[in-house]
Amino acid sequence: MLSQEGRISLKSFTGSAFAFFVICMFNCYYGITNLVANALIVFLYSVNVYFFLRFVYSPYAFAIAVRAAFLGLVLSLGVYVKLVAPPNVQIFGGYMSVMAVFHYSEFLAIAIVQPKQVSTDSFVINHSPQYTVAAMTSWVEFFIETYFFPGLKEQTWLSNIGLLVCILGDLLRKTAILTAGSNFNHLVQCEKSNDHVLVTHGVYGWFRHPSYVGWFYWSIGTQIILVNPICIPAYTIASWMFFKERIYIEESMLLSFFGQNYCDYQQQVGTGIPFIEGYKI
Repeated sequence: MLSQEGRISLKSFTGSAFAFFVICMFNCYYGITNLVANALIVFLYSVNVYFFLRFVYSPYAFAIAVRAAFLGLVLSLGVYVKLVAPPNVQIFGGYMSVMAVFHYSEFLAIAIVQPKQVSTDSFVINHSPQYTVAAMTSWVEFFIETYFFPGLKEQTWLSNIGLLVCILGDLLRKTAILTAGSNFNHLVQCEKSNDHVLVTHGVYGWFRHPSYVGWFYWSIGTQIILVNPICIPAYTIASWMFFKERIYIEESMLLSFFGQNYCDYQQQVGTGIPFIEGYKI
């Protein structure tokens, strides 16, 4: 059963996405394509949603609702950009929608499997300063190249490959979260809880860390969507280094939790990310 936080987020996300999508369709019907006019519409919509949610919810519920509503807005705005923007900008709309779905579904998945642990951090929007810098860097690259090399950003076949990579990566990650259930946590655990068990079935029979594998390929896919020739290899290297360290630390904990059982699991199943072996005794 979905927790109260999950229900609040779901209503806010879907409500905001639907309401703004209707506005976007209204704009398309009446041919409102001026950039300033559309920016003003987004601003006024955001302000109204903010104060509406502030009035309806308590401070804690509002913190969840406003983030979910923002992601719903980004989802619909991404679809709108994909439909009406110039050809060399349209792929950014697909990127926006992928980002919105990923971050909202992170929260929803945790609200399902770990209702007592769910918080505003479960959106992983503010995952880390490095994550924010990496995202902003990819935006800067995209718009600089859009201005100087517009033809580069019209390679929709390549962008669509990136979209497929993101969808498959996100599906793998969310399947891993749902499969692990209450055993999943966004943070590496230093102490074993009483109900923590070693999960080896389902997608965990394919990879030892399917949630990391999904996120690894999803992050690379976002840059393929944007056709960012600099950020594609940069994201690949940065993500590989991040997950190499993360898996090493996590497996040292898992070995202390499960001992020989985890050693046997390591022998049977790989990490899933190329050239990362994890923590070995």
